[in-house]
Amino acid sequence: MIELEGVPELVDPVMVAAFEGWNDAGDAASAAVAHLDKEWKGEVFAALDAEDYYDFQVNRPTVWLDGGVRKITWPTTRLSVVRVGGDKPRDLVLVRGIEPSMRWRSFCNEILGFAHELGVELVVIMGALLGDTPHTRPVPVSGVTSDPDLARTMDLEETKYEGPTGIVGILQEACTHAGVPAVSLWAAVPHYVSQPPNPKATLALLNRLEDLIDLRIPLGELAEDARAWQVGVDQLAAEDSEVAEYVQSLEEARDTAELPEASGEAIAREFERYLRRRDGGGGGGDGAAYLRDAPSDRTRPPKPKPTQRPGQGAEGENDGDDSGPSGPSGPADSSDD
Repeated sequence: MIELEGVPELVDPVMVAAFEGWNDAGDAASAAVAHLDKEWKGEVFAALDAEDYYDFQVNRPTVWLDGGVRKITWPTTRLSVVRVGGDKPRDLVLVRGIEPSMRWRSFCNEILGFAHELGVELVVIMGALLGDTPHTRPVPVSGVTSDPDLARTMDLEETKYEGPTGIVGILQEACTHAGVPAVSLWAAVPHYVSQPPNPKATLALLNRLEDLIDLRIPLGELAEDARAWQVGVDQLAAEDSEVAEYVQSLEEARDTAELPEASGEAIAREFERYLRRRDGGGGGGDGAAYLRDAPSDRTRPPKPKPTQRPGQGAEGENDGDDSGPSGPSGPADSSDD
């Protein structure tokens, strides 16, 4: 039963969801929703019953002390609401949790029940996959949907993917069948440096979300974290000739494939984001800051392993589908329900 007591009436609400696990390479997507929750001080209003959806031998609860009292935090999915003011107020319903172990259809129906009761107009599900993409270039983010009309009106790709999927793909299809507009945003994470966190991929997802729903997102320290991450990986690559050579080959392939876009649409998109942030004043930082390097004394990430490759799935390197990537965080052994 859905209880929404204390939840205010929302203004043009958009639901933004991400789930830890198979669809979350480098923890990029879950970190993006966590950033929104932190920056806008989200208020949790509901949590799904962990007993219904999680295998506690796979996702174990944690015990912690609160003033000497032992408490338990159960793995689950929580919903919070953030109120965004400004010239164009728009509220967000944030869904953040772990990919469920079972009963996926019931899980999606429960999420959709909240969306219906809150009057959600659009569901955006974020994910991240491993791909043959160099860390030195802007993170590719694909926006896809199963709805042909939505694909046309929002300039998105209509997914053609066939193969194994995760909760991101299942939830998007559930939204489509329920008549709720839904979009998936996928960031490609370099497979040779897949360890979390990946703030550059998180930043790219948030920038794409800004463009999609026309909402300025405060970035806080995320832009600086993305620069520091890239500098760290640059240093590691410079220390290993095999890694440096491999990265160079990825750069050449990427530049050759995307030269037309780099000179047109992508540059226009960055310029529009710059203007939006300039007109909106301070607080958000430089929306394109992740494109540039800056010195940093932060701890460097684990050493890249050029021999690692993502699992071979029907999705390919980065075709922006709405379903399970090629093994971003673990084996594709989750049960559907």
